[in-house]
Amino acid sequence: MQPSNEHAVKVLNSLIETTLDSVNGYKDAAEATESQQYRSMFTERAQRRMELSRRLQDEVRSFGGEPERDQSLVGKAHNKFAELRGKLMGSGSDKAVIDEVERGEDVIKAKFETAMDDSELPSNTRQLVATAYGEIKSEHDDISRLKHSMH
Repeated sequence: MQPSNEHAVKVLNSLIETTLDSVNGYKDAAEATESQQYRSMFTERAQRRMELSRRLQDEVRSFGGEPERDQSLVGKAHNKFAELRGKLMGSGSDKAVIDEVERGEDVIKAKFETAMDDSELPSNTRQLVATAYGEIKSEHDDISRLKHSMH
């Protein structure tokens, strides 16, 4: 594999891990919320993020790389911490769930922003990342508005 392809695979795999963190975060939020409306929204978003991870995995394969298939260690640890905190504090309010979702959205948005500005990525990969960033930013902004309407 060419060095530029190795870099692209490394960046994409990092994005895949973070996207899978997001999938799991949305699934956890869907289970934790008391609202059917939020449950549906979180489930749909988990599905969209899973589809995004598949697009990123396909891009890794196009470089001859092996795509990540699991979330990051940090994401796994965060999920366990959030699960434990939920058990200790009882079923959290929807406000607490939305706060946690926004925190995750901040992470994925920042990660895709950084990748989008990576001049070492091939232009077609940067375009894929930029398109994904647009989707992520839109969903981030929706969650942020929702959070601020609750506070």
